[in-house]
Parts: sequence; structure tokens; C-alpha cells
Amino acid sequence: MADINIRRVEKSYGDTRVVHGVDLDIRDGEFVVILGPSGCGKSTLLRMIAGLEAISGGEIAIGGRVVNDLEPRQRGCAMVFQNYALYPHMSVAENIGYALKIAGIGKAERRARVQSVATAIGLEDYLDRRPGQLSGGQRQRVAMGRAMIREPKVFLFDEPLSNLDAKLRVQMRLEIRHLHQRLAATSVFVTHDQIEAMTLADRMVVMNQGNIEQVGAPSDVYDRPASTFVASFIGSPPMNLLPGRMTESGQHVELADGQHVPIPTALAQGRAGRPVTLGIRPEDIRHGPAAGGSGLTAKFDFLEELGMGRLFHGTLGGQDIIMHATDKTPPVFGTAVDIAFDPSRLHLFDVETGKRLAGESGRADKEQWSGYRATA
Repeated sequence: MADINIRRVEKSYGDTRVVHGVDLDIRDGEFVVILGPSGCGKSTLLRMIAGLEAISGGEIAIGGRVVNDLEPRQRGCAMVFQNYALYPHMSVAENIGYALKIAGIGKAERRARVQSVATAIGLEDYLDRRPGQLSGGQRQRVAMGRAMIREPKVFLFDEPLSNLDAKLRVQMRLEIRHLHQRLAATSVFVTHDQIEAMTLADRMVVMNQGNIEQVGAPSDVYDRPASTFVASFIGSPPMNLLPGRMTESGQHVELADGQHVPIPTALAQGRAGRPVTLGIRPEDIRHGPAAGGSGLTAKFDFLEELGMGRLFHGTLGGQDIIMHATDKTPPVFGTAVDIAFDPSRLHLFDVETGKRLAGESGRADKEQWSGYRATA
């Protein structure tokens, strides 16, 4: 078993705390991605699991054994770094097999295992080359092969794709996912790239300022963000967040310009008169008036062409808003455009804490699209 149990783990540099009492359980064979912006503590947490950073408080256990005081080589982990960390004077075969050489494995066995790993990662024709003769993607594969050959209980990836171009990142995501499927080893992957997290993870851990904001399957985190931070960090483009206040009737959110957005009953209960932040993802807004004739209008600013789709940028209730565009011909700059929200996809957040307000959004009922008419 190679489950990882993290209990109240802290990290401080002098008087500066960078990880604040983190609790996390990673199951044996699971692929977990730790996601967050630069400086949120995600790489520090990974390095504490690996033993490359001493923890300031708490406990880390791997496979049921507390590893706080164990050296990195005693923890059964293999780490793949952002900068590859290859030996430039060694061949691909020597880099992959170096850990076996240090462990005293004989040449014949070492050669056979290197050949097997090289075949698995598609480098069997490059074993005699040196790292300087390889592409960035090939060098990253060498780094993964060097980790694989140790047959570790745990794989740790520290932003391994950030130095690659877009095409290679897609290719290497597939390589890493295939590697995990073959080896079924517990894997922890750190990144600031939400696309990497969404495509690779069995579960995502979203971090912010040394704390865990949310843990869950990618679809759960996307569909039910636990905070405005998660809502704005996950999604490309991110969720639209509009400040407002629940009306005294508790049936609408009143935006800054005085217009009202109808709210599903289950989401609105018990929140009459309360300030809230209203969230709606760009794909959950559409062109055209709402059912029953109730109108929504936004002021059109510009259209962003993305090749595979287009994004409408405008203002609504005094706030910038983004939605997926379906019109073939964009409106004239500054004109009003009819739009409608899908009420079953609305989200409410507490203004002070930024936390998600409990209550289902009525997604299964698929109520009529609703909206309001804003003054342009």
C-alpha cells in the first residue's frame, strides 16, 4: 500500500508561514493534482512529502509509516522535476539506469531494465544520445524513465511540463496518464495549469495562500466551486462573479444597477436581504431573451476569436461579463444585446468569506432561462 496521509502539516521560514495546517488523504494508486497560483505552497507541500523540505509541524505518513524523520531515499518516492535534472555528460541509458548502478544492480539486469523502461516511454532508439541531443519532450521522458526504473511506491511530479511548448504539453499529459495506467502507482502532480489538472487528476486539490480551498473530482470542483477563489481560478474563461443582494422576498438577486436576477427556490431559501456574490459560467449564458418575455441585456464590448469558438465580452450590472458567442455576426460596439441565464447553473457565495452558500441549484429541474433588462 502507498497511500499518503497528511495531518496538520505546517511549513514556516522564520516567522513566515507558507503552509497552514494542511490535512489531506491520498489513496493508494490515486492520481492527485495539487493546483494553485505561484506562491500558494503547492510545491513546498510536495517537497515535504518527498523529504526535500523539513516540516515545521504535523505528520506525513506513506503506506501507514510516519516519514517525518526519514531521508528522501527511504520514503519510496521518485520525483520528476521541472528542469529535468539530467546528467548532461551521461547517455540516455546511463541517466535512466543511474539509480540501479548506485544500488549495485549488475550490468546485465540493469541493461534489461533500462531497455524495458525506454521502450515503455518511446526512447528505445535514443539510448546512446546525450540530453543535449534531445528535444524538451524527450528529456522529460528520460526524467520520467529514471523515476520509473526505481519502481517506486509514489511518483511526485513538480510542474514537469511548464518548460514545454503547448503541443508538447498535450503529448506529455497523455504520456503521464498512460504511465499511471500502466504502473498504478500513487501519483501527486503539482501544477499552476488548470488544464493539466482537469485532464490528469482523479482528484484535484486547489490551494490558496498555504491553505486547501477544495478537494474533489475535476467535474465536482468545476460544477460546484467551494469559494469565489476556486470559481475564478478554475475555468477558461473563469466564472463570472457579480456582486448583489438578495431581495426581501428572497426570490431574486438585485445587482448594483437595481436589476433583478430570479434565483431557484432551493438556492434562495433563508437568505432574504443578504449581500451575496452571484456566479454564472460563460457557457451557461446564451443569446436571446428569457422564456416568458423577461429580458436580459448586456452592453457589447468586443468578440474574441479562438478558432474553436468565440467569446463575447461585455458589461452587465456594472461588471465585466464573458459568455460563449453563438451569433455569426457580432453586434456593434456599445450596443445592448439580449442574453439569458440558466438558473439551474447559478451559484451564490458569501460576500465576506467568499465561501459557497449551501443549497442545490435545481440543476435536475432545468427551470426556464431567466433574466433581467439592464439599463444601458
